[in-house]
Amino acid sequence: MGLLDFFSADIAIDLGTANTLIYIKGKGIVLNEPSIVAFDKNSKRIIALGNKAKEMQGREHKEIKVTRPMRDGVIADFEIAEGMIRAFIKRVRAGAFSSRRIVVAVPSGVTEVEKRAVRDSAEHAGAKEVHLVAEPMAAAIGIGIDVEAPVGNMIIDIGGGTTEIAVIALSGIVNEESIRIAGDEMNYAIMQFFKKNHNILIGERTAEAIKCEVGSAVPLKEEITIQVKGRDLVGGIPKTTEVSSVEIREALNESVVQIVEAVRQTLERTPPELSADILDRGVMVTGGGALLKGLDERIRMETSLPVHIAEDPLTAVVRGAGKIIENLNHYSKVLIRNRRY
Repeated sequence: MGLLDFFSADIAIDLGTANTLIYIKGKGIVLNEPSIVAFDKNSKRIIALGNKAKEMQGREHKEIKVTRPMRDGVIADFEIAEGMIRAFIKRVRAGAFSSRRIVVAVPSGVTEVEKRAVRDSAEHAGAKEVHLVAEPMAAAIGIGIDVEAPVGNMIIDIGGGTTEIAVIALSGIVNEESIRIAGDEMNYAIMQFFKKNHNILIGERTAEAIKCEVGSAVPLKEEITIQVKGRDLVGGIPKTTEVSSVEIREALNESVVQIVEAVRQTLERTPPELSADILDRGVMVTGGGALLKGLDERIRMETSLPVHIAEDPLTAVVRGAGKIIENLNHYSKVLIRNRRY
């Protein structure tokens, strides 16, 4: 190991709308925290990020703003995103002065301008070399699929901001669909449901907790009823109401239908040989959205394909990006090609 290796660390980042995960070469996953930043409105100085910032969400005063710099899987606020990436990298680097190479996973439908923004942010955070990889490709590598084989594999990666559907073969994406309907949209649907049907205002954190606790894509064996606290829209005072998992499923249905429809469209555009492979091997679902109860069953019912939820779906993308950084030469074909202006 040379002196340069000692003072630098190659890292892989899954820069997600909901969570940021970092993998350090030779160490594995070292960070998994919400992509949330709390900063001082006047000075733009970052006060807290990750879990600490999430605790402040919805409870901040007028001097502090809590924001998510990532929207729909891409950077929405460049300055804050850059500060967040820099702070997270600094937190995990421990002893390394710089990051020579960084692999960042991005949505497959990312535009040239959005790619440029991610590259610039990573470079400003200290990277000498920045490589991008499509999230479904990274997820496939992360769950152990041989992406180089002349065999078709279908991945559905449901994150916070985007759902990425891709058919992969021979180290490339043959067919893809990227829709901006995912975990965030489901949370928003739950918030709207309470507003319209119960005259109650609930926050994003509460909506996410409800989705995780009782949200489902198919009827449950035993339907559940929960108490939800919010603010009465008429009286303006705190109020508790009771809802069932049946109502929450109805609120989530439109998002689920759109995801299933995108899967159908991808299958319709898939070459017949690869379609036969997918029928044999099934579909793999990764990302946080894979944890929605009964989603695999719903996709199976609608497509008649075998559907499998990946082991530890939340870390599939960063594990794949980590494998790429561990063996960059071997995986060079799967990287998104650089296009300079």
